[in-house]
Amino acid sequence: MDGAATKGKAGAPIVLIEYSDFECPHCGSFARDTLPNIDRQYFATGKVRFVFREFPLDIKAAAASMLARCIGKGDSEKYLDAVESLFKQQDYLMTQTRDTLLRVGRMHGLSMPEIETCERDQALLNKLSADQQYAVRVLQLNSTPTFFINGMRLKGSMSFEEFEERIKPLLN
Repeated sequence: MDGAATKGKAGAPIVLIEYSDFECPHCGSFARDTLPNIDRQYFATGKVRFVFREFPLDIKAAAASMLARCIGKGDSEKYLDAVESLFKQQDYLMTQTRDTLLRVGRMHGLSMPEIETCERDQALLNKLSADQQYAVRVLQLNSTPTFFINGMRLKGSMSFEEFEERIKPLLN
């Protein structure tokens, strides 16, 4: 399974994995409010490595995931920048999906033909679907957000303080 983007030191003692959906309000809240604090405190200091994985629950979220992958082209930083943009525009993504995807694509340097090619990329959609099926079959995921901290599963919305309560003991 691939399609994950990472942030932080490769050899960090703690790995935080997030399974997320672009239409999930709790995922959006985490991306906008909690993740920046975790980034400053733990990713930037090399204490935690972050792994982002998509778990789209409908076609709109799948289209957003595909666009982020097209923008990133295998580069985690570009991909995560696109993810951040999509979550910042989450309300519009849900109500004005096509316009929002076009705007985000252009904002990240894709041309209209590149965006349209991305939207129709059946191989990319199949890859996204395979990643999702792996998460369902092997990890038994059924909701977002779902997090794993060094393998320990956590489901649902969590504050920075709740993450910190789980991370700090692992650093000792």
